[in-house]
Amino acid sequence: MKNAQKFVCAGLAVTIVFCVISAVFTFIGLENIRKTSNDTINQLVNILLEKYPDVSEKEVAEILNNKTEYTDNSEFLNKYGIYPEKDWVSYNNQGSYKYVILSVSVCIAFGLAFAVLFLGYLKIQKKQTMDIAKRIERINLGDYSLQIDENSEDELSLLDNQIYRTTVKFREQAENSRKDKENLQKSLSDISHQLKTPLTSIIVMVENILDDDDMPLEIRREFLNDIKHNTNTISFLVQSLLKLSKLDAEAVKFRYEQVEVKSIVDECIKNTAVMAEILGVRLETDCNDIILNCDRKWLCEAVTNIIKNCIEHSQNGNIKITADQNKLYTKISIKDNGSGITKEDLPHIFERFYKGKNSSDDSVGIGLALAKSIIEKQGGYISVSSELNKGSEFVIKFFNN
Repeated sequence: MKNAQKFVCAGLAVTIVFCVISAVFTFIGLENIRKTSNDTINQLVNILLEKYPDVSEKEVAEILNNKTEYTDNSEFLNKYGIYPEKDWVSYNNQGSYKYVILSVSVCIAFGLAFAVLFLGYLKIQKKQTMDIAKRIERINLGDYSLQIDENSEDELSLLDNQIYRTTVKFREQAENSRKDKENLQKSLSDISHQLKTPLTSIIVMVENILDDDDMPLEIRREFLNDIKHNTNTISFLVQSLLKLSKLDAEAVKFRYEQVEVKSIVDECIKNTAVMAEILGVRLETDCNDIILNCDRKWLCEAVTNIIKNCIEHSQNGNIKITADQNKLYTKISIKDNGSGITKEDLPHIFERFYKGKNSSDDSVGIGLALAKSIIEKQGGYISVSSELNKGSEFVIKFFNN
């Protein structure tokens, strides 16, 4: 509407200018006619009074004021080349009336030009409106490949820009939806694969126990221990997937508080103490007097998973957990001297269900992915550096507010 208002205002302004110019031309023309006519009448009066002194001034005044009757002398005037029905009586007025005709002509010409321009403007507006309608129709049909070649500041162009922005958002949403479906399909496939092996093993062992009444007690206990191990694996996998799903769906409400990093590390060591003892791994800590604003429960979950991963790859080795703090960030470092991570595996180490070349048979490839998601959801950052057969170091950073 702003552009249309500007167009109309500009048209009105130009119309006023031309009207003023036309009025000036008309005034000049009429003023010339008045002067010429008055001069001619004065000449006639002087001649009349000079040649006919018997005519009184009163009679002349009545004639000039059109108060006396007169006969039509057109034949007389025509005799001398003057045609009142076609020309002005005073020849000197022939140029004056042209001003009037010119002004009228200018007004008519401008009116026609303005009408043509306005109709052209309406045609352009209609074309733009139809183009926008076609774009919207394409969007409704799921075609988000729209481009805007021209940009201007009129209303329809602004509307077109907004439609383009909306289209870009729809396109991104459609792309994200497609990726989510692909990720969901891949995740379901991975979950199915991860659950299939332990479930198959459990079914086989249970069938053997049920079918063989004479099975030795020692073998039966071995089967039961394997069943327990597989059920624990399934339980861990399902719980981890539920936690990841909650994090992905933004369904987790973190409860931030000021926590000592040492207390978090101590709890994580307690959670992994049995596993470390079985594999002969020694854990060292140096985390005194470091305070961190975080969700204690969830950060313990993340750090525990990282420590478990380090223990799995550091049999009879050492793991050192340290914490440091400066004006920019709080850092937690978990460093082992284990088997390390290959260069090919390093970029994928935090991906879900990814198992590197040095992964144990019991690994399901979800612990580090869960840890990364927990840390990032709390505004942190995690990185890893590693050298094959020399160990790995996981670094967690939380930037200070």
